[in-house]
Amino acid sequence: MNQDNIRQEIESLRHQLHEHNYSYYVKNKPTISDIEFDKLLSQLIDLETKYPEYYDSNSPSMRVGSDINKSFEQVVHRYSMLSLQNSYSQADVADFYNRVQRGLEEGFNLVCELKYDGTSISLIYEQGRLIRAVTRGDGKQGDDVTANVRTIRNIPLVLKGDNIPDYVEMRGEILMSWDVFDSLNKEREIQEEPLFANPRNAAAGTLKLQDPKVVATRRLESYIYYMLGEKLPTDSHYENMKIAADWGFNVSDAMIRCSNIDEVNKFLEYWDVERKSLPVATDGVVIKVDSITQQLHLGATSKFPRWAIAYKFNTEQAITRLDSVSYQVGRTGAVTPVANLEPVLLSGTTVRRASLYNEDAINELDLYVGDMVYVEKGGEIIPKIIGVDKDARFLLGDKVQFAKLCPSCKTPLIRYEDEAAHYCPNQIGCPPQIKGRIEHFVTRKAMDINIGPESISLLFDKGLIRDSSDLYKLKFDDLANLDRWGATSANNLIASIEKSKSIPFEKVLFALGIRFVGETVAQKLAVAFTSIDNIASATFEQLTSVDEIGARIAQSVIDYFADVDNVAFVERLKSYGLTFELSEEVLSSRTNKLEGLTIVISGKFELHSRDEYKSMITQNGGKNSGSVSKNTDYILAGSNMGPAKLEKAEKLGVKVIDEKSFLSMIND
Repeated sequence: MNQDNIRQEIESLRHQLHEHNYSYYVKNKPTISDIEFDKLLSQLIDLETKYPEYYDSNSPSMRVGSDINKSFEQVVHRYSMLSLQNSYSQADVADFYNRVQRGLEEGFNLVCELKYDGTSISLIYEQGRLIRAVTRGDGKQGDDVTANVRTIRNIPLVLKGDNIPDYVEMRGEILMSWDVFDSLNKEREIQEEPLFANPRNAAAGTLKLQDPKVVATRRLESYIYYMLGEKLPTDSHYENMKIAADWGFNVSDAMIRCSNIDEVNKFLEYWDVERKSLPVATDGVVIKVDSITQQLHLGATSKFPRWAIAYKFNTEQAITRLDSVSYQVGRTGAVTPVANLEPVLLSGTTVRRASLYNEDAINELDLYVGDMVYVEKGGEIIPKIIGVDKDARFLLGDKVQFAKLCPSCKTPLIRYEDEAAHYCPNQIGCPPQIKGRIEHFVTRKAMDINIGPESISLLFDKGLIRDSSDLYKLKFDDLANLDRWGATSANNLIASIEKSKSIPFEKVLFALGIRFVGETVAQKLAVAFTSIDNIASATFEQLTSVDEIGARIAQSVIDYFADVDNVAFVERLKSYGLTFELSEEVLSSRTNKLEGLTIVISGKFELHSRDEYKSMITQNGGKNSGSVSKNTDYILAGSNMGPAKLEKAEKLGVKVIDEKSFLSMIND
């Protein structure tokens, strides 16, 4: 093909894929199969790889994300992103209606739409193409998250139709559905990573990830709720949203135009019930004056527009029967009680379990098996029991008493003086703890070995592994004949295990699963002590002298290496060739030029990325900080530095330096 034909083929594939994305993710009416879609996408990616001169940041291929690790640039909003004033009763809504009536002194319509519980986003389009996506931030400026937003399938990269303004800004919410949220938290629970509190936090956290490839796997979605610009299609907010849907945006069908307060109240009452069946989290209804001209006339306070209000639903509760209480054992030995419930619909999902937290929570509720319990899911990880209907007690079972023995290995549980949790002390012989530690060891953030919990459980049950070090003894013949395994699976695992031997020291240290030693702490310990032997022999005073290493972490490290079984485990890993010291390259680049200095990084940089500058500060003995305080020595400032940080720096007399000045400090 000649160059014109190549370009036309690429453009044709892009157009087809944009249309299919719209049909699938916005209209929910796919027109081709997944296999056919993937085939078209594969063709496009192949052509774009061969002919990079036709690169387009809004190509459908950008949906899968890229490997680029970038820091976020601060962007000033052309139009401020204000919050909404909250109301909690129909009386509050009536007051709002009366205020609007007095302010306008003419007829008006209101638009009611669901208030989706996500994270706010501003999408900026020029000539119909997405050029920037910015978070709310402080309302005046936010983070540029365009690369991540491009991976969200129901956000159009190129708008459809005619009469699209040269510049238009769309406001909306980025959401994570209940199904995706529950699935994500199950994965994190298996890895004993901190769980997201609710879909809103999960969506916000995902949107701020540095790797768009990971964002693409989280299946975020959007709902658009407002249009801004100099030349809007109509003066009606309602009509503008209908037009936005035609352009390709995901606009909620649950939007009506009301001419009086009675119609508004009917909408509130309807959705207070029907929201429970929605696939995404909602926490209320937004009520807006429809006319843009009337909105401008009413204006805004410094915080809220006077032409809109948010009506918040009450936290949803349900009542159901407590069938039993079971106990889960984590890799640290922590034993968590879980209430098993008669299934009940709550916040769009069927609830079968609720957290009971610990013994104190159980005793406070005074629970009996068979009790009718009030369950609340105010966006929590899993629902919680908030009370018991004691008047409904009839033919009760036993009183719920916290377990005395480990539910797996029957070892007597212990409770530390300063903690609410109970622990199984049998670290060596308790199967859930052993499996949990191996699952932690192989995670992407640790040794990055390609094996899942089910396979770990199979290998353990077959007697092939008893701790993480046994992974390095596995042979092809051990694996190839296992159920649902074969030569390919066996070779892949062996190769992944072999590759893990090159994982850097700080990740190996994290993989050991020392209590309270997370990713950040592991990195700080690795940099401070340079080798596992130095950490193992460090005193309490030496450990606590490291930045952010407190007494609890220090004592946990000391306790870990005081255990002969742990020491033997580390020695076995050493014998298999794992990395237990910083590399010569890292050590040779270390200096004390920034020793004792605390540096805050702010803005966008040209010569190096933010992460690279953070690494340079650590490598030269300095300390990174995210906020300006009296203890800050310097602010390393790029372009678009946050005005709040600059103002605080001037107030505290903190010196602001640019990239070249910083590099001269460490290269001098």
